Amino acid sequence: MSTARSALASRLPPLDWGTGHYEYTAADLLPAAVRLVAGAQLEVGERVVDVGCGTGSAALIAAERGARVVGVDPAARLLGLAREQAATLYLDVEFVTGTAAELPVADAGADVVLSSFGVIFAPDPSAAAAEFARVLAPGGRIVFSAWLPGSPIAEMNRLAANAVRDVLGLGPGPGPFPWYDEAAIAELFAPYGLRVTVGREALTITAPSAALYFELQARTHPLAVGSLAVVDRHGDGHALRTQLLDVLERGNEADVRYRTTSPYLIATVR
Repeated sequence: MSTARSALASRLPPLDWGTGHYEYTAADLLPAAVRLVAGAQLEVGERVVDVGCGTGSAALIAAERGARVVGVDPAARLLGLAREQAATLYLDVEFVTGTAAELPVADAGADVVLSSFGVIFAPDPSAAAAEFARVLAPGGRIVFSAWLPGSPIAEMNRLAANAVRDVLGLGPGPGPFPWYDEAAIAELFAPYGLRVTVGREALTITAPSAALYFELQARTHPLAVGSLAVVDRHGDGHALRTQLLDVLERGNEADVRYRTTSPYLIATVR
């Protein structure tokens, strides 16, 4: 991560992923979590760490496939929901507090490091890569998903982040790390002797209408809730809402209801 990008991240208000109700988004993303775990090709008994586990979707799927799983997330509320899910499904999964840059896992303690759209929000990608490499056992693999540019979800994330920087007077600054770019990922993990391969997938989300989907996101998604709160306080929240809804409207693939397809990649680092 560049010095400029690190400095900018340190000046932005920290995102509390326990804000809102991320469980609604997790339900939408469940098919992508299933695909991520399938791509990891887990073997029974492998030690898996799910980074940015949220409500535990990927962690629980990995446990169902016989892996020994630890889910890591900074949001206590989401970890509580994940534990409830594990208990309901009679799965033995450990959920602990931590971040991508500080994993509560021993050196070489993971055969597989998973992250379903989690590590892409790490404030310091270089620190996250170093930590992933530290906990990865020899011969292990890191498998994560990231939104590709141009998708409605990625565009909404970009607009919200830019709006927050603008109202706080931070200026445009350097862009976030391109977790969707194979060359950038390869450069990030090259110091640890790890190589990258990527595959492309797509996630379809449906709703009664774009407006209703946006209303739900604005009330439940931590990034939307946090960004809109900052912009409402310091700038023009109505204008941001209009921009975000426009992104959804332009990405609508249905005639009557709402349907959008967001492409993403799954990267395997080993």
